[in-house]
Amino acid sequence: MSASAPTAVPSFRGRIGCDARSGYYAAPHRYRLHLSPSCPHCLRIAVTHSLLGLEDALPVTLLPAVPDTPDGGHTALRPLYEASSHQHPGPAVAPVLSDSWTGTIVSTHTPGILRDMARRFGGDGPDLVPRGAEEEIEAVARLCDQGITAAAQRAGRAEAAAAERDAALTTLLDTLDLLESRLAARDHLLGAELTLADVHLWVTLVQLDTVHRHHLDASAVHRITGRSTLWAYARRLAARPAFGPHLDLDGIARRHHAHCRGREAAGSAVQIVDWAAFTRGRTERAG
Repeated sequence: MSASAPTAVPSFRGRIGCDARSGYYAAPHRYRLHLSPSCPHCLRIAVTHSLLGLEDALPVTLLPAVPDTPDGGHTALRPLYEASSHQHPGPAVAPVLSDSWTGTIVSTHTPGILRDMARRFGGDGPDLVPRGAEEEIEAVARLCDQGITAAAQRAGRAEAAAAERDAALTTLLDTLDLLESRLAARDHLLGAELTLADVHLWVTLVQLDTVHRHHLDASAVHRITGRSTLWAYARRLAARPAFGPHLDLDGIARRHHAHCRGREAAGSAVQIVDWAAFTRGRTERAG
């Protein structure tokens, strides 16, 4: 089984409005993102942040890969949580969008943060949430979460009955087939242009290969690897400056092993994508 979640996940769901009448409204340097890129939610935000070119307008504070409190939170975020919710009982988890004007949290809700980044902060990047595509983007996110992530977790659960693991693996493979056929006819999930749907799928595929694969048998991983169009798409996005450079492979591994309660299976030896090749490429270009 994959890494366990914090015992209680707090939720702040403030949104960024259009102008000063909205309370929270977009202003350069007013807000800050607090991210741990080893977390898939934070990785989606980090990739989106780079795609939109928001490095100057919306600064980022990077947190340790492995949460450092017993409840799965970050000590560095505790003051923000306490300022936002008196005697807050839950863990101080990332991601966080904070407001430097008030010293409080605006949001910890990844979908809302992503939409507000795309719609409110401007930037020079692509239109990641085209008008009219919102429902389709949300449908892709549900498909990834349920058909890939949740299915892979069930398929790798050693204590589950064989029939349950087989059914979960079938769901996972069927979902990958659906995405494979969709990408066979287009460059990105919704057509010619990149959207948040692609960011969500790419991070899901990273997690499938770097985390969930370790609990699947070798036969299952070989079957997953057979979706060549899907994995070529993952490699193509990883080669882009906004994607691959955010991968913290060591951090992902340490976060997984710090919280994982499952047993490693033979599939751990069958790497699907050489993700390190993309991070090495970034280092070489920077040098």
